[in-house]
Amino acid sequence: MISSQRQHLILGRLRTRGAVRITALSKEFGVSAMTIRRDIAELADKGLLRRVHGGAVSTSALLSEPLFSVKSQMDIGLKDAIAGEAIKFVSPGDVIAIGGGTTAYVFAQHLLESPNANGITILTNSIPVAELVQALESKDVEVIVTGGVITRSNSLVGPIADKVIASLRVNTVFLGTHSVSMPRGFLMPNSLEAATDMAMMDIADRTIILTDHTKWSSTSLSLFAKFDQVDTVITDDGLDPDSVAKTRDLVKELVLAHQIETEEESE
Repeated sequence: MISSQRQHLILGRLRTRGAVRITALSKEFGVSAMTIRRDIAELADKGLLRRVHGGAVSTSALLSEPLFSVKSQMDIGLKDAIAGEAIKFVSPGDVIAIGGGTTAYVFAQHLLESPNANGITILTNSIPVAELVQALESKDVEVIVTGGVITRSNSLVGPIADKVIASLRVNTVFLGTHSVSMPRGFLMPNSLEAATDMAMMDIADRTIILTDHTKWSSTSLSLFAKFDQVDTVITDDGLDPDSVAKTRDLVKELVLAHQIETEEESE
C-alpha cells in the first residue's frame, strides 16, 4: 500500500472515529509506527488533521467538545502519568469532587485502585466516573451525582447541577480542561460546563487541574478558571520549556508527570 492510499484511509478513520492511534494504525496497515507517524505529519502539514501524542484527531473537533468515546482514545499514556501524580493529593477519608472528561476519568480509575481511596466521598458531574464507582465491589467509597443536562463528553451541567453543587463542600476538586491559554487561564468549549466547573471550584478548599501538554496548543471558548484561582496544575513532562517557565510564573504549583513510553510509541 502506497502512502497516498494509507493517508486516505487514515482520514477515513478520523471521519468515523474522530481520533486514531499510531499503534492501532500500524497493526491495521501492517507497517511500522514510524511510517504512520510520517503519514500523519504530512496530513498535519496540509491542515487535514491535528497531531496529538500517540496519534491524531480530526480538525473538525478542535473548537467543539469531542464525544467521550473519541476523547478516551487520545493520549492514554499521558493521562495515566498525570493520574499517577494526582492520586498523591488524596488521603483516605477525604471528600473530593471530580469533573467531567477523560483525564478526570482516568484519574478516578487510578484513585479507586489505590489505598488512598479508602473511605472517601466523591462528588461528580461525570456519568462515567459515577458508573465506575458504582461498579466497585467495595462499598467503602460513596458517590454523589449532581444531576443536570448531559453534554457530549457525558458530563452533567447546567442550573440543576450548579444548585446541587452549591449546597455542598469538598476538600479538593479535580478538573480537566479543553485548553490552556496564557496568561488567561483554563477554557472549555461548552459555556454550561464551564459554569459548572466554576461552581465546583467555589465549594472546594483546593483546586487541581489535570491536563496533558497538548492543551497548551489548542483553543476554546469559555474561561472557567484563571491561573491565580488554581492551586495546582498537573501535566506531563512533554510540555515545552518555555511554556513550563511561563506556567510556573502564573500558577501556585506545577507538577510534571513523567510518562514511560513503550518501545513502539517512542519509535
